Amino acid sequence: MGCDVHRIHDVGVAGIHRLFDQLEVLQSSKVIVAVAGMEGALPSVIGGLVSAPIIAVPTSIGYGASFGGIAALLSMLNSCAPGISVVNIDNGFGAGYIAANIVLSHNI
Repeated sequence: MGCDVHRIHDVGVAGIHRLFDQLEVLQSSKVIVAVAGMEGALPSVIGGLVSAPIIAVPTSIGYGASFGGIAALLSMLNSCAPGISVVNIDNGFGAGYIAANIVLSHNI
């Protein structure tokens, strides 16, 4: 859809120092798509650090008692961080489409 995208990999809350290493990029972003599994806490953590809208994507990939992404989905839906919306499990396409529409509709 013509948007510039910056991918950041492996910045989960279990290694939060890697997230802080990318803080400048995150804070300069117009919208963020945060994909997380396990406990699904990553969008909430990012939400406390940035002012941009965040689209949270729970992923079915993971280990432990993630129940195919349901645990992450429920955590994301219960987030108290402002500016977070949630798409369904593994719906990265939908999240990217919404993110592009946010950027394009506001000419930012």
